[in-house]
Amino acid sequence: MAPQTLDVLDLKLLQALELDGRAPFSRIARVLGVSDQTIARRFGRLRTTARLRVTGMTDDGRLGRDSWIVRLGCTPNVAGPLALALARRPDTQYVDLASGGTEVVCVMRPRTRRERDELLLERLQRTPRVTSVSAHCILHSFYGGPLGWLRKTSALEADEEAALRPPATEPTAAPIVLDAVDEALLAELRQDGRAALARLRAATGRSEAVVGRRLERLRATGVLYFAVEYDHEPLGQGVEAMCWLTVAPHALADAGRAVADHSEVRFAAAVTGPANLALSLLCRTTGDLYAYLSEGIGALDGVRTAETTLTLRRVKTLTYPAP
Repeated sequence: MAPQTLDVLDLKLLQALELDGRAPFSRIARVLGVSDQTIARRFGRLRTTARLRVTGMTDDGRLGRDSWIVRLGCTPNVAGPLALALARRPDTQYVDLASGGTEVVCVMRPRTRRERDELLLERLQRTPRVTSVSAHCILHSFYGGPLGWLRKTSALEADEEAALRPPATEPTAAPIVLDAVDEALLAELRQDGRAALARLRAATGRSEAVVGRRLERLRATGVLYFAVEYDHEPLGQGVEAMCWLTVAPHALADAGRAVADHSEVRFAAAVTGPANLALSLLCRTTGDLYAYLSEGIGALDGVRTAETTLTLRRVKTLTYPAP
């Protein structure tokens, strides 16, 4: 069955949730000029037709933790099982099959150096028929995380976006330290970013007032943000790819800032390794991907090489296994 196309109100709702994943339906409805029931029905329909999810995420940089993109070359009969094994790990987020089924790409967020070394230096190195392991530490994010791709659709009018945008975060220089209550709260929000306070109270064992204050503190410091996950096909974006650019060091910052503004880019970061700028791309067709690579990337100063791999299948998205 062909995927259902989203209309203007659907797109506005998605972008509103990306701005504030816990915004009450009543506030979204008031800003968009429709009824609460209409927004609730649209949300329910999108959960079914586009597999919409709102997920509470942590900005690991605010916690003093590093994030990694890991590329694993392997034989085709190993790629699928290896991707599933990585998807079951709590320290992985996105896990993709790429390059004709001979490459697994995953985003890894180890909580400790020991967890990092156990995976990168021991387990993956000993996995049979893994032909290469390439780990790239994310040094600086130009786009992604709290900055979601949906805002590039510009579905909301400027006044609507201003009314729905939550208060600005207040980053601190020192890493934020989480306690057991914070960890329990974040674990529940990773399952459902819009979980009711009653559910969060049951998960943490604290009163709704305490949970509410903890929630606001985590958001205000930027530790907690909300990601909107959905099928891209209803938006007409059928081609996903990773692009690895080698950019002259003096041009890296300018190139990163430039691609962050491109509508095709949903993630851009400076990384370690031979390629020093990693991009996650979303395009309508392979023809559009070619046009972006030749015109968008081709217009950047300082780009020496570019490697592009198509994403064949997403095995894990954030904390959920892909269907």
